[in-house]
Amino acid sequence: MSDSTSNTHLLVYPFPGSSGHIIPLIDLTHLLLRRGLTVTVIISSDDLPLLEPLLNSYPSSLHKLLLSDPQISPSTHPLIGKVISTQKQFEPIVQWFKSHPSPPVAIISDFFLGWTSELASLLGIRHVVFSPSGVLGYSILHTLWRNIVEINAKNGDKDENYLLSYPEIPSSPTFPWHQVPQMARDYKKGNNDFEDFRKWLLANMTSWGVIYNTYDELEGVYIDYMKKQMGHDRIWAVGPLLPYIDGPIASTTRGGSSVMAPDKLFMWLDKKHDDSVVYICFGSQVTLSEKQMSALTCALELSDVNFILCVKASGSSSIPSGFEDRVAGRGFIIKGWAPQLAVLRHRAVGSFVTHCGWNSTLEGVAAGVMMLTWPSFADQFADAKLLVDQLGVGKRVCEGGPESVPDPAELARLLDESLCADIPERVRVKKLSQAATKAVKHGTSAQDMDMFVKLISEI
Repeated sequence: MSDSTSNTHLLVYPFPGSSGHIIPLIDLTHLLLRRGLTVTVIISSDDLPLLEPLLNSYPSSLHKLLLSDPQISPSTHPLIGKVISTQKQFEPIVQWFKSHPSPPVAIISDFFLGWTSELASLLGIRHVVFSPSGVLGYSILHTLWRNIVEINAKNGDKDENYLLSYPEIPSSPTFPWHQVPQMARDYKKGNNDFEDFRKWLLANMTSWGVIYNTYDELEGVYIDYMKKQMGHDRIWAVGPLLPYIDGPIASTTRGGSSVMAPDKLFMWLDKKHDDSVVYICFGSQVTLSEKQMSALTCALELSDVNFILCVKASGSSSIPSGFEDRVAGRGFIIKGWAPQLAVLRHRAVGSFVTHCGWNSTLEGVAAGVMMLTWPSFADQFADAKLLVDQLGVGKRVCEGGPESVPDPAELARLLDESLCADIPERVRVKKLSQAATKAVKHGTSAQDMDMFVKLISEI
């Protein structure tokens, strides 16, 4: 490493309380540390366990800035209240910076923390945005909030079937109103909380640069679009930010400990034929309703597939009585956190029923499994559109909104079909998987990462 790299100090600020936002930013931090930089991560006590494995591996170059958890502000929308509460860390960070013998030259912050652009300006350092969403999802989010006043005026009656189009974004994505993020649908002109949130999101577009967890083969057209929108080339696509992407075994502890011994799960998988298992998981935020769970389990009984069903340990959805006995041998139920990355990369797993959160989207594509899309909210509809309509690596199994319920017979058919070797979606996703490995080993993502480190080290 060069002296300029080893002396370069960065401040990293993940969005607290959300593993889907924190984990990829920790993965990015790992890449920065491997390239010789010094990093301080702002972290809450609740989220510290996610960072501790990396702290143990890099005791001299990785540091934590443990700030007291701010009281979440009452707000029109819980997420906006949470974002506003983080801004209470402004002054403590300033004081830490001023007292540090070798303060950071830049702050890399989650895109929800747009207020850190003001912080960076005050401190005289570079502001870099990290997007835990894909570039398509990010583009839609920015355009939506830039034009939110006009959009709400056009759909003054809040018609759920009103079609909102983004003609300036490549492929002109269009969504019915009920698939627009709830925050935007709830927008109230003149409300201070909404206006602050909007101001901070739009401030991201004035940042020195943006880092995306994606790669050129996946979202190249949207990367080029964002460079034009930003007016410069300091846009770095460094993904997929996944550990051991080129290794035979993926980590079983990434993001937390599994609720069961991984050995038991992988012994079950090892007995299955290649590409004979469907993995079903809806992430950390989505909970199926009883009707949705009933339709899903009915479809699994009607199908012929082996499957792993991962459900939340608590919530409104519950496994119907007797289901586990009826699918014994070909079904494996996990109630709680599962080692998803390792499961998806197992040779026996051939397809993935997913809510289309961006982390799951990347993990599935990088593993080369066909995607069966079941989005519920936020950027998940955009991710599903990318997978199905533009990349052709998946099929919709349920779409419409958080209350949509699939037809069990049709879902069973799609589950069976997803494991057929010759369907075009599976051929395409294998190519995208190979492209992902190439990108992070010695391709565009590795080159973008090296360029970012070079530029930031020259400051």
